[in-house]
Amino acid sequence: MIDFSGLQQASTVRDEWKYPAAAANRSGLLQVDHAPDHKLYWEEYGDPAGEPVMVLHGGPGGACAPVMARFFDPARYRVILFDQRGCGKSEPTVAAAGPAVALTRNTTDHLVADIRTLRDALGISGRMHVFGGSWGSTLALVYAIRHPEDVATLVLRGIFLGDREDLLYMYQGNAATYAEAPFSITAPGSYVAYPEAWKPFVETIAPAERDDMMAAYKAIFDRAPRDDADRLRQLQAATAWSVWEGTISSMIPPADDPGKFAEAAFALSFAQIEAHFFAHELFLAPGEIVDNIGRIAAIPTHIVHGRFDQVCPLTQASRLIEAMAGAGAAPASFAITNAGHSAMEAQTVLALTAIMDGLPRLG
Repeated sequence: MIDFSGLQQASTVRDEWKYPAAAANRSGLLQVDHAPDHKLYWEEYGDPAGEPVMVLHGGPGGACAPVMARFFDPARYRVILFDQRGCGKSEPTVAAAGPAVALTRNTTDHLVADIRTLRDALGISGRMHVFGGSWGSTLALVYAIRHPEDVATLVLRGIFLGDREDLLYMYQGNAATYAEAPFSITAPGSYVAYPEAWKPFVETIAPAERDDMMAAYKAIFDRAPRDDADRLRQLQAATAWSVWEGTISSMIPPADDPGKFAEAAFALSFAQIEAHFFAHELFLAPGEIVDNIGRIAAIPTHIVHGRFDQVCPLTQASRLIEAMAGAGAAPASFAITNAGHSAMEAQTVLALTAIMDGLPRLG
């Protein structure tokens, strides 16, 4: 028998953290809208008088976790984590209240406005560092373009521009031809690196509906459940969507452990919020980020991207950097790590922590 026990089982961070886990100084729910009454759950870590850092999580719908505060020196920074509308501990969530409620007034414009409301409520009046990965990088860029006066520094990981080609790479791939030739590379896509994880994602959708996988999934999510069988179908679809992204986020996924991505409450919110935003092209005008990148020319921007990222391939960072250079806004630093998409992979953790440690102090 061949012993494979010595092979690396995962690429996620282990002992690489510089700063210890810590409890939040305080937390709360902030009402940011009515009809429905959207309330954001937020937490504060580090020095209450320190340099403010606004952390923007991925997804959309991914939610924050306390571990995200470990990128920052707690003696220097005041770190704000919060869950965006519809997910995590914010209220109402898609999982608890359903999409008809939690996806109402849930757009990029609303999320940008929420950041301003939250910083005002927490007494952040000057410039702040904005730290975001994946969808969080998208939201950080949009926020900085619209409110450059609020932003001292952008620290971005796993750049996501959200163009149609980027979404097709991850969610469409060879799905249209999968029934006849499941292992044929008939189109580019993440499935090439993760064929075993692709199978349940594709097979959740009937072969006749695989020409547009995102539309097929959204049709399941949009259908009002009539009975327990319908509710189970929606949960199965949400879990398949969520586990697919969770699995391919790590260069070496944890063996047989999809973690939170397989949990019903997380999956229902995560998958349905993503499908909602993707169906509306992220609620952004075509080219809104790259066409307006000159507005952040004066903001030092640091970028970290995993070379083996299959959720947001490295070409997205390349497109952003090309646009920045063309606008005279070349990034202050750009690190390509030997990692996948997740912020919790060792090299990416080290790179992001080093950036935050090396930033010039505000004021």
